[in-house]
Amino acid sequence: MVGELAVDVDAGASFVMECSVCGGFGPRGEDAEDGAEWAVSHLGLHPGHRVYREHVTRVYRFEAGEAA
Repeated sequence: MVGELAVDVDAGASFVMECSVCGGFGPRGEDAEDGAEWAVSHLGLHPGHRVYREHVTRVYRFEAGEAA
């Protein structure tokens, strides 16, 4: 598990695209369009790879408080 202080809670979301056919991943980036560009490029190299998944990661931090 990553320590809380090592996590950049101010960072925006990160995006990465995965090819559902071969399991290949594009580069992780802060812009969802980067993943789409990789998918188009990957499809050009592998015309049968037409299904992709986008993985989005967001960091949340919760503060302890009174129960409602």
